[in-house]
Amino acid sequence: MRALRKILGYIVLAAAALTFIYPFLWMISASFKPENEIGSLSLIPKNFTIKGYQAVFTQIPITRALLNSIFVSVVSTACVLIFSSMVGYALARLRFIGRDTIFNIVLLTMMIPGQLTLIPMYVLIVKLGWADTYKALIIPAMISNMGIIIFRQFFRSLPQELVDAARIDGCSDYKILFKIFWPLSKPSLVTVGITTFIGSWNEVLWPLIVIRKWDMMTMPQMVTLFSVGGLAGAQVAAEMAAATMLALPVVVAYLFFQNYFIESLALSGIKG
Repeated sequence: MRALRKILGYIVLAAAALTFIYPFLWMISASFKPENEIGSLSLIPKNFTIKGYQAVFTQIPITRALLNSIFVSVVSTACVLIFSSMVGYALARLRFIGRDTIFNIVLLTMMIPGQLTLIPMYVLIVKLGWADTYKALIIPAMISNMGIIIFRQFFRSLPQELVDAARIDGCSDYKILFKIFWPLSKPSLVTVGITTFIGSWNEVLWPLIVIRKWDMMTMPQMVTLFSVGGLAGAQVAAEMAAATMLALPVVVAYLFFQNYFIESLALSGIKG
């Protein structure tokens, strides 16, 4: 009976996995199909073609949008790792008046819908003259409340003896953070990095608000205008090709760092 239950469990899990992965596989397959085969549920194209990808590269500046997204996502992720870990370290290891109040404020900000801050943020960006610049995309995303919480929880789990020994050796708080805590925090760094990178890479609404120039548009923004805005000209294969190009970098990044991601969720989740 135990073997039968295990087999049934694997069957259910396999069916659930297939349910989630099939649309993604179909999207990739449809990007290589001619228009008259798009309606087929088959994952193997009968007439393989790359016209969908050719349409993407010829009709919109997708390469520039790809480079913009890479630059914005990488810089935003690096800033979040640095600044969020600094705040997390201060809230976990330093003693000062109002520390718990600041942490409660960080928790409170997570309950505020992001849509409520769009108009005030847009007005601020316009008054600062940052519209249609990288500053509008990067500076509002330079720190993460979730990143602060994850780092704080992980740093609290590290033994105090490490900090005491480092202070005896004359290490400053910056050295303790970046020379001692960071090497021990790889799972947390990868988790915050992956979630930040994915969030920045997939962001559509904010770039649509603050970016109007074609050469400054990000990949999700460009793909949205291409697919929904009518630039694709009802070419479903081209739309699927653009969507595939948008999704693949995130999938590859997650597959590469998934072990660290799972480990961090197990070791440095919200606790204590």
